[in-house]
Amino acid sequence: MKYNAQMKNRVKRMEGQLRGILKMMEEGKDCKGVITQLSAVRSAIDKTIGVVVSSNLVECVIEAEKNGGKTNDLIQEAVGLLVNSR
Repeated sequence: MKYNAQMKNRVKRMEGQLRGILKMMEEGKDCKGVITQLSAVRSAIDKTIGVVVSSNLVECVIEAEKNGGKTNDLIQEAVGLLVNSR
């Protein structure tokens, strides 16, 4: 699978958020602010997982249809990845 610039930018943004959270912790910032930022990163990770899985699924389904393969198994595997990521 090829990871496009949008996916990579999402991860870079999360990396920046995590560094910001670490700085907040080192500076002794309020717990509420740290938790808010951690929740934002968790949400961003969940969304990125969805983007990666769905993009990969599209690629795999197109390839399977070209080669006469079963798409049902691919869809079930993708759903399993999403469920297990939580």
